[in-house]
Amino acid sequence: MKKIFLLAAAALMLAGCSNKEAETGEKQERIEPVEVTRLYSHEVERKITLSSNLMAYETVSISPSLTGKIEHVYVEIGDRVRRGDSIVRMDQQQYQTAKLTIANLRVEMARLDSLLTYGSATKQQRDQMQLQLEQTKVNLKFLTTNTFNLAPISGVVTAKNYEDGELYSGQPIVVLAEVDRLKTLVAIPESYLPRIRKGMSLQLVSDVYPDRVFPASVEVVYPTIDAATHTFQAKVVVPNKEDLLRPGMYVKTTISVGQDQVITAPYSTVLKLIGANDRYVFIHKNGRAQRVSVEMGDRFGDDVEISAPEIHDGVELITQGESRLVDSVKVEVKATHQTPQW
Repeated sequence: MKKIFLLAAAALMLAGCSNKEAETGEKQERIEPVEVTRLYSHEVERKITLSSNLMAYETVSISPSLTGKIEHVYVEIGDRVRRGDSIVRMDQQQYQTAKLTIANLRVEMARLDSLLTYGSATKQQRDQMQLQLEQTKVNLKFLTTNTFNLAPISGVVTAKNYEDGELYSGQPIVVLAEVDRLKTLVAIPESYLPRIRKGMSLQLVSDVYPDRVFPASVEVVYPTIDAATHTFQAKVVVPNKEDLLRPGMYVKTTISVGQDQVITAPYSTVLKLIGANDRYVFIHKNGRAQRVSVEMGDRFGDDVEISAPEIHDGVELITQGESRLVDSVKVEVKATHQTPQW
């Protein structure tokens, strides 16, 4: 009997509620408690970080324009050389022959000048002899350069492919790399093209030296945009007097591209649509939650740059309770916070 009585009482209560809703003509609407933060634009330093690999500023292969035997290689891998140092000496036979030829031609020229004075030779003969002498001098200069190969740059020997006495077959005998300064090519999004200029300073970091920051500068801004990636290249020069960095090393390049006025929001308040990459936030408007699709920009600590037509100075972003919301649900603001109006 007690169970029957309780069921009857519950039925009467439900009937009473239904009658009350029928009298008012509406159901009680859901209200979600939230906290909001008023957002204002503020100035930030815009930076981009790009990854790349270091290269020797200049790499030179010692490859003589002569075939034949290599008499002597003066350097080993890892040796440091200065510009003008001897690197390779090739077989000297052609060089010595050219020197003897020039000496002989000079004697013949002197004899011909004497004969010309007495009319026993013609000016045409003398001009021909002079031409032959000049041609042999040009050949001797070529042979000197390619027989006694000097370092065209200061740097370090990174490769040695022959030993003394071997026949040169075309592969570089020695490779030199300038490492007192290095370079890297970074691919920068085209939107930053107006902000990148020759001479601007930037910073490099390497995982090899986690506590070091290496200064660098932009030497060349390439004039074309890659249509496939919508990026352009900049050549960055890195001083390396301490010899800490190496060609081939992976680095991250941070470039400051100026100041911008942006609106940021706590990263945790930017929600992601399940199954898509769309991002959205909820703002408070006229007592209701309004869902707003946003574009995200750079991260600044725990905040992220957001932009949308609905996001402007003074907008109230829902920062507590947003995960329970749906578009247009009624909300009750329990607290209002202010971001600094920079």
